[in-house]
Amino acid sequence: MKAPDGFKRLFYDIETSQGVATVFHIGRKVNIGHDDLLINPSIICICYKWEGVDEVHSLEWVDGDDSKMVKRFIEIALMADEIVGHNGDNFDEKWVRTQAMMYGIPMPHKMPSLDTLKKMRSAFRLQSNRLDYAGKVMFGEGKSPMSKQDWHDILIPIIPKKLGFKVNLPQSYHDALDKMVKYCKQDVRLLENVFKKIQPYVKPNTHRGAYSGLGRFTCPHCASTDVAHQRKRYTAAGMLRHQMRCKSCSHHFTISNKVWQDKMQEDWNEQQRNLNTKG
Repeated sequence: MKAPDGFKRLFYDIETSQGVATVFHIGRKVNIGHDDLLINPSIICICYKWEGVDEVHSLEWVDGDDSKMVKRFIEIALMADEIVGHNGDNFDEKWVRTQAMMYGIPMPHKMPSLDTLKKMRSAFRLQSNRLDYAGKVMFGEGKSPMSKQDWHDILIPIIPKKLGFKVNLPQSYHDALDKMVKYCKQDVRLLENVFKKIQPYVKPNTHRGAYSGLGRFTCPHCASTDVAHQRKRYTAAGMLRHQMRCKSCSHHFTISNKVWQDKMQEDWNEQQRNLNTKG
């Protein structure tokens, strides 16, 4: 699919299957080693949407095979200037890269990610940083519920196929998979809403103004040129910084003294050109 024009921000979420292992007994202190694992977990689906585009897309495994889905998602992710996930750095991106490595699918060692979990941990003091809780306290609604049985309905019919047998998948499998994709899509929408809620209060990972070719004097959050100088600040090393505020989105940011002086010189030069033109 074609990415939208301009700055391209991609929101995404994945759902993974359980692994299957053999055990002699169950309990709290059961030791399950890698040699007990019969079937490795896989990615069931990846849902994603572009900022500014309403539709949420989905990619799904094919009867337990996630290779084509992973390959396609990497192609899509490479079109993005920024990729947003909740715990994406530690979970989603590593899962995608692990499967890509297993299948020999090329993928960068690091994507241009923005992890909302990291942003929330560093900037706020919520009682929980889980996406479900954030949705509840910010918007009154969290994630859609999925039961353990839903995962079982997806995984259990796949087990014979994973072991090399041919079976017809029951309707319960397709119903559970459809439910999981719907669940994952709703998570992506919730992720975008949470991102928009916290964005004015956290440091952006990408300077939108610089990206748009407008320079670093602009708002790094929305690229607006309508910004106001608030005060001077000095770092511990004695470096002068200028505290700024965007009049369009109220985002606060700082610029170096060189950026400030370059802008003052640019404005002065523009004034002189205007005076010479009038004269």
